[in-house]
Amino acid sequence: MADESVRARRSGGIVINDDWPGYSLDLFNYPAHYSGDLDCVIVPHGVIMDRTERIARNIMDDLGDHDIVVLCVLKGGYQFCADLVDRIKVLSRNSNRSLPMRVHFIRLKSYLNDQSTEDLHILGAEDLSFLTEKVAIVGTGKTMQTLLKHVEAFRPKMIKVAGLLVKRVPQNSACLPDYVGFEIPNHFVVGYALDYNEYFRDLNHICVISESGKMKYKI
Repeated sequence: MADESVRARRSGGIVINDDWPGYSLDLFNYPAHYSGDLDCVIVPHGVIMDRTERIARNIMDDLGDHDIVVLCVLKGGYQFCADLVDRIKVLSRNSNRSLPMRVHFIRLKSYLNDQSTEDLHILGAEDLSFLTEKVAIVGTGKTMQTLLKHVEAFRPKMIKVAGLLVKRVPQNSACLPDYVGFEIPNHFVVGYALDYNEYFRDLNHICVISESGKMKYKI
């Protein structure tokens, strides 16, 4: 990635500038059934893996020896959560600092096509009483504030938020996650379990969907 378009954020995230054109699709393997549906690769799978490993190490440094509960936000967060938990487990096995960990799954839904709606559904979070006096790591995105209010009601000892992507959107006043993977331009991205109407979850890289792709899978 060009130095002018991609830089490190002081908080640890990687900032991808608005003028970053992305990588040509011709440089990567991706499912042939998505031919014509994508504009570019914005974050390759290998870069995602390296960044996730770094986040796992940061979490170990900050929270080692705590009893933590990971709240995985489905469906878009499942791949990031799975890879992050795997890397935390590897680090824990090879360290003198232990990190007892449980994983719980909840689901949020607020998108229709490429537009966010005000109608947010939280499934699987009706009773989170097991969080009381525990450290909660929440993996989520733009719906973070709504979800955090719900989680806080169960009085966890501490809440940390890990987000693979933070999107720069106009007049965005939301607070940043404690652990940030990448800050990206305001594009609708798919892949690595992020979907457009349930398509593209089988794409390893994070890509920008094309206008023809939006029309093809629109409901």
